[in-house]
Amino acid sequence: MKYKMIVTDLDDTLLNSQGKVSLKDKESILKAQEEGIIFVLASGRPTYAMRDLAKELKLDKYGSYILSYNGSIITNCKTNKNILEETLTKDEIHQLYDFSKKNNVEIITYLDDTIVSENYSSYIEVEVELTKMPFEKVKNFKATIDKDCVKCILLEEPSYLKKVEEKLKNELGKNFSIAISKPFFLEVTKLGVDKGSSLLKLAKKLNIRQEEIIVVGDSYNDLPMLKIAGLPACVENAKPEIKEICKFISTSNNNNGMTNIIENLILKK
Repeated sequence: MKYKMIVTDLDDTLLNSQGKVSLKDKESILKAQEEGIIFVLASGRPTYAMRDLAKELKLDKYGSYILSYNGSIITNCKTNKNILEETLTKDEIHQLYDFSKKNNVEIITYLDDTIVSENYSSYIEVEVELTKMPFEKVKNFKATIDKDCVKCILLEEPSYLKKVEEKLKNELGKNFSIAISKPFFLEVTKLGVDKGSSLLKLAKKLNIRQEEIIVVGDSYNDLPMLKIAGLPACVENAKPEIKEICKFISTSNNNNGMTNIIENLILKK
């Protein structure tokens, strides 16, 4: 099979424990794009937090893409224009805020490239550090969020957050797409929006068939895009449930996992 697109998650997949792409992986990604492969960064991260990496990997030069906010936004790196944008309404965000207060979890959203919350916690600090985005602590979340936003994250200790996830799905699962990314991040986007549904829209726009797509992931919010891939792949450090559905298990994110995939599935003659 001649693959035409590689789609990869960032944290704990493409990025190593230092939050960087190894030099070897970077060189492999550039080689793949030189061969005509479309390379897509697909993450729960905001677009803002992915632009520098996209530049580093020369996605603008080769006409590749960013799929951010768990699929809520797709950006053409060459034109720097969004070709897809799906949002939660103001009322939906207020509904999620009420749920968070009732269940004693923190909630954040993103307003004009700023992370917004009524509180600041160690888990929110992780998101601020990962994204390098400004943070605003507000007195009244609902009054501040007066327009549609792309997504919300509920944040709390992992074992408790799993219970909150189940409760949220039972109470509001008909209204939203819900998935855990990191163990302490419960991400909520517009109903029907996830990495898989948005990837299908991008592939259709580019006339790329599903069987021509390699997807690489490690965690639960990667499942939708792994399930629609021609070749679902993961890094060695992926969660067991992810490994079960993958046809190719690479080396870990700390051991040039992307290079192993590209050399074996793209550049191997």
